[in-house]
Amino acid sequence: TINTNYFIQTNLSMFSCRKTLHITRKIVNHCRTYTITPEHESLRDNLLKLIERDINPQCHKWEKEGRFPAHEVFKLLGDNGYLGISKPIEYGGLGLDYSYEVIAAEAFASIDSGGVSMAIGVQCDMATPALAKYGSHYVKENFLKPTIAGDYVSCLGVSEVGSGSDVASIKSKARVEGNEWVINGGKMWTTNGTQADWMCMLVNTNDNKNPHKSKSLICVPMDTPGVSVHRTIAKMGMHSSDTAEITMENVRVPVDNIIGEEGKGFQHQMDQFQNERIYAAAGAIPAMDRCIQETIEYCSQRKAFGQTILDNQYVHYRLAELQTEIECLRALLHQCVVQHVAGEDITPQATMLKLKSARLVREVTDSCLQFWGGMGFTDDVAISRLYRDTRLMSIGGGADEVMLQIICKYMGTHPGSRK
Repeated sequence: TINTNYFIQTNLSMFSCRKTLHITRKIVNHCRTYTITPEHESLRDNLLKLIERDINPQCHKWEKEGRFPAHEVFKLLGDNGYLGISKPIEYGGLGLDYSYEVIAAEAFASIDSGGVSMAIGVQCDMATPALAKYGSHYVKENFLKPTIAGDYVSCLGVSEVGSGSDVASIKSKARVEGNEWVINGGKMWTTNGTQADWMCMLVNTNDNKNPHKSKSLICVPMDTPGVSVHRTIAKMGMHSSDTAEITMENVRVPVDNIIGEEGKGFQHQMDQFQNERIYAAAGAIPAMDRCIQETIEYCSQRKAFGQTILDNQYVHYRLAELQTEIECLRALLHQCVVQHVAGEDITPQATMLKLKSARLVREVTDSCLQFWGGMGFTDDVAISRLYRDTRLMSIGGGADEVMLQIICKYMGTHPGSRK
């Protein structure tokens, strides 16, 4: 016999942690409607047409070459207003709220090369959010405006050799000499690194023993003397995206190139990461939708042992399970967007969103590829490219383990938060 009172009391005590309850209440109390308007649909439909007409026909070629023409593609997108959707009008943006940015991210997921959509994400949601939010008129005019126009290609410099997800441990330094920053160090895993015109670089700018107060974000033109591409990195996926290791030796840039306040770079970068994590999830969801839909179409035609692959109960049940998981994730994405547009801190929710997206996209692509059999192991079908490209999600932008650490801190279960 089950002791009902004991069961209820035990479960209530499990959820009595104030921080956990705070997160839950925050989600419930802010459940507003996520509405797709005709304006959202118009932006999405026009962007999808542009992608299908001008980008997708070239993707296979770019994948084979290991690089896509970033300046050409970004200028096309900039001329059509897609690189500054939520950025200020005075610097060439459309001035729309962030929900439109998410609609565009979902559309970019239809690009047949994950490397291209990732590079666009760097331009829109990784290298420029802090610049748009905290930057002076000088840096916005000289870096944000041409980036929105597609005249400049941007890159983000955070990770280093030996410092990936542990952002606080970066070693690159900048000191002031006269009216210039003198920068020494290097950056690793730099998307767009071989083609970029400027880098949004996180660098140590003072000797504060608190690593969260010793860093600043600085705009570094990539043609500055002392900046060099040490090597181009070959990867298992994202083949059309150039990824570089960058070194900087006595690189001099104006002191006015700083983004926001000196010593606030770590906080600005953490803020910038929220956009990156939403963008990643917004792109992963339609990619999973596509993965499942193409698997259904293939399995409904392919026959084995006298019936289609789809007729096997395990196959159609498994696809149903995965689609259910995707719909739950889509609801969390929409809630994050609502709260982000309202100007609220969504750190715990965006972290959960990124973690779940990364793990689910691995599960979906792996399960679906299995149902394709030998064909799924070839370059002839989209499923194999999705499989290798989306594996990065559990590593880039903060590894799964770091996402768990952040969530635990908000829940009050991390050892450091209990001291």
